Amino acid sequence: MNPELIPVVDEHDVLIENRPRKEVHRLGLRHRAVHILVFNDLGQLFLQKRALTKDINAGLWDTSAAGHVDAGESYDACAHRETIEELGVCVSATLRYLCKISAKPETGMEFVQVYRCQHNGPFILEATEIDDGQWFNTADISQRVANDDSSLTDTFKTLWLKFQKLAHA
Repeated sequence: MNPELIPVVDEHDVLIENRPRKEVHRLGLRHRAVHILVFNDLGQLFLQKRALTKDINAGLWDTSAAGHVDAGESYDACAHRETIEELGVCVSATLRYLCKISAKPETGMEFVQVYRCQHNGPFILEATEIDDGQWFNTADISQRVANDDSSLTDTFKTLWLKFQKLAHA
């Protein structure tokens, strides 16, 4: 089986080389990811509970959909692919770029491009990636993030704080 190759990048998000995913994580190298926030018509956010079989952040609540940008793939293409793979829905009509977060320890050394979209479900959750998914009120999420809730991934907490600043700007 061929390893999943992902781009290793420098501090400016410029491609250095492609390396196997497990190696990139083991060595703590900078790489690329997308996170997608899916809101429903009530303004609630869908969060996924990462599968217990995941090698990183197993069993923790995270953004609606997320994933590594593959070798040769753009951030935008990855965001479209991840919503289809993880949630079983195409959100291209409402998907829009929000912001980019620099690679740092809180993001697992990932440059994270964040997107938002609108969808009411239902979703077909990818069982190898996601154990559960639920809609949450944004005020409850903000409170959990403010309390540094350990059931949320550090990346999600980091990007939620950035999202709140953008929403109030």
